[in-house]
Amino acid sequence: MSPGLDRAALDALIARPRLQRVLAALDAPGEETRLVGGAVRDALLGRRVADVDLATTLLPDEVVRRVAEAGLKPVPTGISHGTVTVVAEGEPFEVTTLREDIETDGRHAVVRFGRDFARDAERRDFTINALSADPAGGLHDTVGGIPDLAAGRVRFIGAAAQRIREDYLRVLRFFRFHARYGRGAMDPEGLAASIAAREGLGLLSRERVRGELLKLLVAPRAAEVAAILSGTGLLQRLIGGIGDLGRLGRLCGREDAPDAVRRLGALAVLAPPDADRLREGLRLSKAEHARLAAYADAAASLHGAPAPLDVAAIRRQVARFGVQAVSDAVLVLAGEPTPVLTDPAARALAAFTAGDAQAPAFPLTGAGLVSRGIRPGPGLGRALAAARAAWLAEGCPEDAAARERLAAIALATA
Repeated sequence: MSPGLDRAALDALIARPRLQRVLAALDAPGEETRLVGGAVRDALLGRRVADVDLATTLLPDEVVRRVAEAGLKPVPTGISHGTVTVVAEGEPFEVTTLREDIETDGRHAVVRFGRDFARDAERRDFTINALSADPAGGLHDTVGGIPDLAAGRVRFIGAAAQRIREDYLRVLRFFRFHARYGRGAMDPEGLAASIAAREGLGLLSRERVRGELLKLLVAPRAAEVAAILSGTGLLQRLIGGIGDLGRLGRLCGREDAPDAVRRLGALAVLAPPDADRLREGLRLSKAEHARLAAYADAAASLHGAPAPLDVAAIRRQVARFGVQAVSDAVLVLAGEPTPVLTDPAARALAAFTAGDAQAPAFPLTGAGLVSRGIRPGPGLGRALAAARAAWLAEGCPEDAAARERLAAIALATA
């Protein structure tokens, strides 16, 4: 075992009772089942293992039969491709029959079932993802993954260019895995092959690109790898514009926990239209787009606000754009000339963000003004707008006296 790898953690993983139940159900004469891929990799690194994948020589129908007989629940999630999800006491395990590639087109592969673990390993992407462990604890490495894992090397199995031609998503995975597991410089062969294959990124669905990019952005070396992507010209293809590497780097250094959408905003949203561009280019969810759009508006407002911002100013910002948007913008822009917050303002924003204080809420409603004698229609809209403008100018007060004062402004406007 290479120095720095945690064999005890792998043994502890294999000994998990639910996993042992699944392995026992799949134990058959002349057949073999092993833990494969990320679970083995992360266990050896001493990292938390959430999902455990298994590879087996058993055919899918036999997997279903054997686990059902053992009182476990088989779910045919991808049975045509050889994958059965086995649920043991509520915990899912993906069990996939060994496979061999027959044909690939850069997006999809035609496979057939096999019985050779070494050939199954060879069809994977990186050496550190091709490790396997048997139920007795035997560790199997046919592609040089163990020394690469110990050294922090992310390296394609075989010829990098060939691996990428089989699935162009591997270009993005190469950068993401280096950001997550790599140390030192990127593998030169893999980097050169990824740059050469840049046109192949256009074959990928935008949803797949989005998924890889967001995972990359929360990795430990996200800022460094984003800079490499930018230098190769690949980042511009992904986000449709020039990234702000400085903002991303500063944000990564100050976040309590990585936030993919906030980091995407720091990197790629310099003005409100950028949020719309990313929505289309990456197929962002409605919630992701809304968050980035609100962040862009808040950031633009904060950049133009006079310094320093006091508590009333922060209350105005939160009332206009929402707690999340203002919190994101202040965190991303920290260290730039504006905005500057007074200590009380910073404490107020922290209280809003933590949920210790409620965000300001405009105290008037259209129905309330109608009950005071204002007729529905354009006049009511003007009255509400005038009262809201006054409310914001006053720092968003919510006491009864302020409510009456604002109501008077509304009545006078209508």
